[in-house]
Amino acid sequence: MRKVLTGAVIMLAVMALIIGIMLVRTFTYGDGVSADSEQVNLPDVPAINVEQAAQHLAEAIQFKTITLMAGDPRPGQEGPWLALHEWLTETYPADHNVMTREIVPGGLTLLYTWQGSNPDLDPLLLMAHQDVVPVNIGTEKDWTGQPFSGEIIDGYIYGRGAIDDKGSLVALMEAADGLTRDGFTPQRTIHFLFGHDEEVSGSGAEAAISLLQARGVKPVMALDEGALVIDKSPLTGKPMAFIGIAEKGYLSVEIAALGRGGHSSTPPRDSAAVRLARAVVALDENQLPADFSKPPVSDLFQTAAPDLPFQTRMALANLWLFGGQVEKQMAVSPSANAMIRTTTAPTMLTGSAKENVLAQRATAVVNFRIHPNDTAESIVAHIKDVTQDIPGIEVRPLTDGIDSTSAPAVSPTDNRAYAVLSSVATNVSGGAPVAPFLVLGATDARYATAITDNVYRFAPMVMKAEDLAGFHGTNERISIENMGQLVRGYSQIILAMDAP
Repeated sequence: MRKVLTGAVIMLAVMALIIGIMLVRTFTYGDGVSADSEQVNLPDVPAINVEQAAQHLAEAIQFKTITLMAGDPRPGQEGPWLALHEWLTETYPADHNVMTREIVPGGLTLLYTWQGSNPDLDPLLLMAHQDVVPVNIGTEKDWTGQPFSGEIIDGYIYGRGAIDDKGSLVALMEAADGLTRDGFTPQRTIHFLFGHDEEVSGSGAEAAISLLQARGVKPVMALDEGALVIDKSPLTGKPMAFIGIAEKGYLSVEIAALGRGGHSSTPPRDSAAVRLARAVVALDENQLPADFSKPPVSDLFQTAAPDLPFQTRMALANLWLFGGQVEKQMAVSPSANAMIRTTTAPTMLTGSAKENVLAQRATAVVNFRIHPNDTAESIVAHIKDVTQDIPGIEVRPLTDGIDSTSAPAVSPTDNRAYAVLSSVATNVSGGAPVAPFLVLGATDARYATAITDNVYRFAPMVMKAEDLAGFHGTNERISIENMGQLVRGYSQIILAMDAP
């Protein structure tokens, strides 16, 4: 009996110790992360004509700078871009008086240089893009304001590009215009880079970055689109600001299954189509591993911790115990799942050319958005491992579509550049927590990692969840208030970074 009691006491003591560790980790989870990082005293900015900024965006939307595939615009189709360039020159004479403008060779990307007075200071690189995605045929009638009319209705500017990304392009020019007219002369050289084909390949931004690299330009910070303030965040149900410090890479792989062809009246049990189906299912059932341990995901969760329900906070603070359950829960949400792993998306399937002919070679294209923890090589190895028991499988990374890119390096959060962005985000959000973020899509910012370690993706505006659906969707719009926030935020960034 004494041994039984002793064993029970030990078990209770162990349980108490485990519970104690869990509670301590839960209550201290999130202490000392980026929410408590340095805050910068933001400078005053010149008065902003919000109505003028909104009208200028409405005008910019009317230029149909639509890209569909790499290489756009094709020869003879450059008209909308050239018209937009002329409109920028006419609309912002003050900017063009103090900056030099280049059209980057090989395309229609614009590179403005606002020369600073102190050549010892590394320059600032601010980015946006001119092109927009098309509108799905037949959905035009679903828009409140026509997609290329730039209509202003009930306080919103409607149109393709309003938030992706002509809003930022116009706001950057408005910010520079206001500062110039106010007599500001930068100490630090400022480059404005407006890519012409971000939506299809980003070749224009890539060429511009190569040009800057050849000139020895090493920016103190590169800032592009990709993250903002969300009201309300799906993570906490409260306003939360996100600053993109990393983005995913891109890889498409063709998986081919080989088999015996012939007439469909006498099919084998393990045809090429069946083998391909098994391979696709195997990849779907064996996802690449998730990781919660590294930034930006780890910092994101810790920043959100004070606003999370107690049970969620406990689970995240004790992944050593609840990691499997957390991963399973996050995998239910496509966006949450994309935050924690490289995603696997079968997108294209081909078989035989006729319904009664067996395929000798069936193929699937699988698109992977590469998490910073993975590489193209590790993904191909994963595919081969998962499909090794299926005969006749061939794996080939594609090189004839959208260019494959590795996930860029994760940018630091312990420098002045991030502190300035964090302070602007805090200001525009009214004090919401600011978290590092992994941008799930590709931006032109990925090319800037060739010339600076400090690459960030953030637009100083607040958007509600319902408006986020406008990205590449119906009723893309931005509020007049947000246009004012964008101009103010970019002005603050320029002034706050203009110091040794």
